[in-house]
Amino acid sequence: MNRRPACARAFTLLELMLVLFILAILAAGLSMPLAAQVSLRRVEESKRQLDEARDALLGFAAANGRLPCPATGESRGNESFAPGSDARDGLCAAFFDGFLPAATLGLSPLDAEGFARDAWGTNANRIRYAVFGGRAVGGIANPLTRANGVRQATLDEIGAAPGYLVICSTGASADASGCGPAANQLTRKAAFVLMSLGPNAPDIPLRGSDESRNVDGDGVFVAHEPTRDFDDLVIWAGVNQLASRLVAAGRAP
Repeated sequence: MNRRPACARAFTLLELMLVLFILAILAAGLSMPLAAQVSLRRVEESKRQLDEARDALLGFAAANGRLPCPATGESRGNESFAPGSDARDGLCAAFFDGFLPAATLGLSPLDAEGFARDAWGTNANRIRYAVFGGRAVGGIANPLTRANGVRQATLDEIGAAPGYLVICSTGASADASGCGPAANQLTRKAAFVLMSLGPNAPDIPLRGSDESRNVDGDGVFVAHEPTRDFDDLVIWAGVNQLASRLVAAGRAP
């Protein structure tokens, strides 16, 4: 009986190991682009969700003469007013640190508690929403969340008011009062802000980072292209955009 020499058997095993090694390298090389494609799809889907939410908010304003209050963790996706308040005074439970009131807006799909999540889908990925309030314009408190508050405050006063929600291009010099140097400022007149916290939403942002600026509840936000340390998606609607929609709907002046 012919038997293959031990060296031949060893050589065959070596060849097999080499083939497996090459296949592992190829699989790793293919998995990286695949992961990148999945991530890109999630980013694009989250952007679509934010755009849809912005349109829904402006549509709500046109129909109701005001913007909704943010939802809170206990409101099951419905807008949340402060105790004893409602649309007549527009006093929200939380103006700058809440969630999209997706149930109030009639959006879908929603999670089991009534919130809209971005494409990453964890509990921490509920879409965030902030709206200007807590201050008076033209002698009218909370004019954007009060029923017909823009009409009461008048378009002139709404347009001339110096500060609404602030969006900065970097958080390096940002604080509760603004963006620091004027070159860092994207706008000081955002009526509302929508935000996805991206793939690292479950993680606590580093103190002082751009991402931490977006969850500190001071009405100042950061928006720029993704970097290694920043993957938030931030969009907004300006006060003039809101006013234009209200005028077209006959809700102002």
